[in-house]
Amino acid sequence: MNTPTVVLVHGAWHGAWCWQRVVPRLQQAGVGVHAVTLTGVADRAHLMAPGIRLATHVQDVLGLITAFELERVVLVGHSYGGIVITGVADQLQQSQPGRVAALVYVDAVTPHPGESWSSMHAPETVAQRLTAAQASGGISFGPPDASVFGLSGADRDWVNRRQTPQPLGVYQDRLDFDAARVASLPRTFIDCTSPALPTIAVMRQRVRTEPSWEVRELATGHDPMVSEPEALSNILIDVARRQTHPTELSAHENPDR
Repeated sequence: MNTPTVVLVHGAWHGAWCWQRVVPRLQQAGVGVHAVTLTGVADRAHLMAPGIRLATHVQDVLGLITAFELERVVLVGHSYGGIVITGVADQLQQSQPGRVAALVYVDAVTPHPGESWSSMHAPETVAQRLTAAQASGGISFGPPDASVFGLSGADRDWVNRRQTPQPLGVYQDRLDFDAARVASLPRTFIDCTSPALPTIAVMRQRVRTEPSWEVRELATGHDPMVSEPEALSNILIDVARRQTHPTELSAHENPDR
């Protein structure tokens, strides 16, 4: 059977490190998986620069898919990563239809064409982040305390130690894409409800009113890969297996036998 490979794309201030509790669970289930770190954060924080844009992060994911010669993928975006996987899916659907098997938005941005990550936030949130970026000369803005994501104790400390500033350029870049092309793919939204992050409120409403969305709820906070890795992994495994294609019969096999 040909099960697609899961490609994990983290959200703001995070990196590939945040999927450490998910990756082995997928591997144990026989699902191939890669976690990417986007330019300018985590183990790639040394690459922080004014020129990092949304297109940079889209290319990060496209580059990983190309470098590892992944034939079919389930793109998983957490939080900000939702706008990234939307851009990736749009490009791949145009140039290589069928390479993207499904999209999974983990409490993530679900953009409409022409929207940015910031355009779905309250004006006071946007102003706060732009003000915070002034300390770096307008290059980046720092992370919130991980308690905002519903984490406490050792989990909160673990995330706080690892978070790094987010490139500002990606915050206001608008994504132009073909909505019908992206909507033609199976799309799952994982709604993390306890506590529900206010900046995801617009997306929660969208996926329940627009057609062709599967909505799954997890009674946990915004970082389910940390707080509920088993439940999240089970959903990702289910999505990947539902997109499994039977291995093509060889020329020597008789399909009627």
